[in-house]
Amino acid sequence: MKKKLVMFSICSVLSFSLLAGIPTTKTNAAQEEEHYVIAYKGKLPDNFSESISKAGGSIERVIPEIGIVEATSFDSTFLSAVKQDKNVQSAGLELEAYLETDPDNAISFTPGTPNGEKASLDPNAESYWDKQWDMQRLTNNGESYNLNKGNHDTVVAVIDTGIDFSHPDLQNNVDLAGSKTFVPGTTDAWDQNGHGTHVAGSIAANGKVMGVGPDLTVRAYRVFGADGQAEQSWITDAIVAAANDGVAVINMSIGGWRWMAHNLDEKGDSASMVAYHRAVQYAIKQGVTVVVSAGNDSKNFNDIHDMQAYWKDKYGLDIKGPSRVVPAQIPGVITVSSSNEWSNDSIAFYSNYGNDIDVAAPGGDNGPLYDSLYRQDPTGNYLDKRDFTYRTLSTYPTYPVAGGNATTEFNDGSWHGYSYLHGTSMAAPKVAGVAGVIKAAHPEYNPSQVAAAVRKSAIDFGKVGQDPLYGSGEVNIYNFLSNKQPK
Repeated sequence: MKKKLVMFSICSVLSFSLLAGIPTTKTNAAQEEEHYVIAYKGKLPDNFSESISKAGGSIERVIPEIGIVEATSFDSTFLSAVKQDKNVQSAGLELEAYLETDPDNAISFTPGTPNGEKASLDPNAESYWDKQWDMQRLTNNGESYNLNKGNHDTVVAVIDTGIDFSHPDLQNNVDLAGSKTFVPGTTDAWDQNGHGTHVAGSIAANGKVMGVGPDLTVRAYRVFGADGQAEQSWITDAIVAAANDGVAVINMSIGGWRWMAHNLDEKGDSASMVAYHRAVQYAIKQGVTVVVSAGNDSKNFNDIHDMQAYWKDKYGLDIKGPSRVVPAQIPGVITVSSSNEWSNDSIAFYSNYGNDIDVAAPGGDNGPLYDSLYRQDPTGNYLDKRDFTYRTLSTYPTYPVAGGNATTEFNDGSWHGYSYLHGTSMAAPKVAGVAGVIKAAHPEYNPSQVAAAVRKSAIDFGKVGQDPLYGSGEVNIYNFLSNKQPK
């Protein structure tokens, strides 16, 4: 079988990205334990446990709803042995993902503007609404709140790093009891990174910062540990669990490049990708609207050669055949690109784009000066040209976390509990919040109807009609609630 490489990324430009492990073939006698995903044809056969054990493996996780099993083995012959089972559609080394800190994340770093002005927050202020350009635009300066704020019966699942359940802007809208962790060795879904709390705030914060639906419920499905590592089956398991729990919407601010089937497995798609696809389709069939980020690679989904060049330039790999992005290009999801504050014609410099984009949402960027320099030469160093006020402000853990220094790095602690971030990670939850409010207003809507409502009420930025940058346009919950036809 050919080697595989996949990169998953939490789609936040400031804080972190995920880098996939590259499976290697070991010939030494002392074999290391490996993790595998096994995708069975249809339902799990009655003897799947016996079959895995006979092949030299141990079962770690079973997702019976979609016929997926995670197994471990020290035996180098396990994979070939388990593939002899005629009930197996695909089996392979499990894709691994890791968080890595961004170069911006330094103790001495102070966010500000190119002229040296500090981007500050007054800890005594009752509200930071004046700094939420993104939320002002989505809600028509807060007018949507007078029409529908969502309700606590409508749950948005945040499949991410967890949530700070004690955050004053979130504590009335978070479902601590219903939240779950899928990270082995952990017992709760408290956020130890920061990313998930920022995402949750964009959906349902109600305090100094506001979310799209300040009365929606958010529930954490934690799939990333404090050390920044995740197995693909943890994500798959979380999707299925959220669907079984009856959530209305799932937000996944996660992206990843992959090769097409013939580059992954001689019999077809890789087992990890089969699992991902099945989980998403399972959720949709359960009536769940699935919202995903487009990714932060500045790549065109439609250009196969662009993606091949990306692999070559960044990793030195010659990829044969087309590549795809998951979950952004999984059928049925709402795929979100990132818009910015200052342009109605140009999305954020980092955002992926293409025909798979359904809508855009404000994910922020570093401002027009940085954008112009980056587009002229993406390899240049323009860190001193960033303007953080063009990023998006949301909740952040009120305690120190492994994912960054946002609770301590901003001098006197006045940023405690809040952070400016940018990325398609920040765009997707805006759409998840819009979808949540739509479901609150119309609980009878199925995922297709929710998606249609999201697209129809979007403001048509970019070229007239559907376009590869904005899709149907930038989402706007006020347009939907007021039945206003966007211009």
